[in-house]
Amino acid sequence: MTKKRKETPKIRAEFRKKYDQRGRKTDFTKDFQADQGQLDDVASAERISGKGRLTRKRTVSGQVDETGQSGFQIELEIDPALCLQGRAIRVSGLKSVVRTPRGDFDCATRGLLKSLATDLQNVVVAGDLVTIQPTGGQQAVIVRVEPRRNTLSRTSKGKQQIIASNVQLSLIVASAAQPDLKPNLIDRLLLSIEKTGIQPVIVINKIDLVELDQLMPLIGCWAQLGYPVHLVSAQTGQGIPRLRNLLRNRESVVNGQSGVGKSSLLNTLDPGLGRRVGEVSAENEKGKHTTTLAELIPLSFGGYIIDTPGIRQFQLWDIIPAEVESMFRDIRPYSHRCRYPDCTHTHEDDCAVKSGVADGLIDPRRYDSYCQIRSDL
Repeated sequence: MTKKRKETPKIRAEFRKKYDQRGRKTDFTKDFQADQGQLDDVASAERISGKGRLTRKRTVSGQVDETGQSGFQIELEIDPALCLQGRAIRVSGLKSVVRTPRGDFDCATRGLLKSLATDLQNVVVAGDLVTIQPTGGQQAVIVRVEPRRNTLSRTSKGKQQIIASNVQLSLIVASAAQPDLKPNLIDRLLLSIEKTGIQPVIVINKIDLVELDQLMPLIGCWAQLGYPVHLVSAQTGQGIPRLRNLLRNRESVVNGQSGVGKSSLLNTLDPGLGRRVGEVSAENEKGKHTTTLAELIPLSFGGYIIDTPGIRQFQLWDIIPAEVESMFRDIRPYSHRCRYPDCTHTHEDDCAVKSGVADGLIDPRRYDSYCQIRSDL
């Protein structure tokens, strides 16, 4: 008896809505005046649900990913014999560069992947493990994005913008001056990283421009909460060897606002990188976007780092106001001692968190940061 071939399961998948023009005509008056006989050919009824090319659901071959990790829930069917495994090292729109054992490939993204309805702003991001199908030379098509181990994300235009994926460390780079240190932005990044399982590392650059005793209250606050803080200067090299040892043979991403010296810091850590750097405006102390896209960069001393464009604001993704208290390490121990179980710790009486601030047990600046983040959400 011939063994029956195992068929790939069929899945009803949701896709992005297509904005095709409907077939039904609406200029009935003009048709009537031109030729009354044409009214016999006008459709008398139409489905409101939109079928055919306008539908948002299609049946595809594949299987549902049950890992629960961030990534695509549907693994599309591919032919392994025709494909290669690789890692996305640079992404610009729908074009990507993927590194494989056979070299780097310039890749487009499979149309089916682009059409899948997701909350993602971009289908492929730097650091993704992908499957590609070569089309000739060093050209290929990305046919599958593997489930992501972790992601660093923010909200952009109502969608999830993944900054980087599959990393171990996230360097939050700030500057002691030019531009000034922004503690609230660092707190926002800490919250976002806290939820991913990635280890956050605070790196304060340009310490040669200030007296260190000005930074100690802030540094002590973060250090007491268990966050590693590195004081460095890309100009003088201070603190660079210690930071280099931390990054050695690790998978990292660097992020922070424009002008804090991320590219200069990378050039100092690994002089062979030759990253392009820019000057900070003397008028408003704002940096220019010298890094315009995320890029995975191998390090000569082992490991790799993802350099990302500078940010001027960081809107949290997939965090609701009620979660914020549990993500502040210093507020969490007091949040369950309040009189009211649904206390927001902002205006209520008999609030243990507010009492902790008044008694000096919680840093007032951190509490202000908590209130601002909760209000923004």
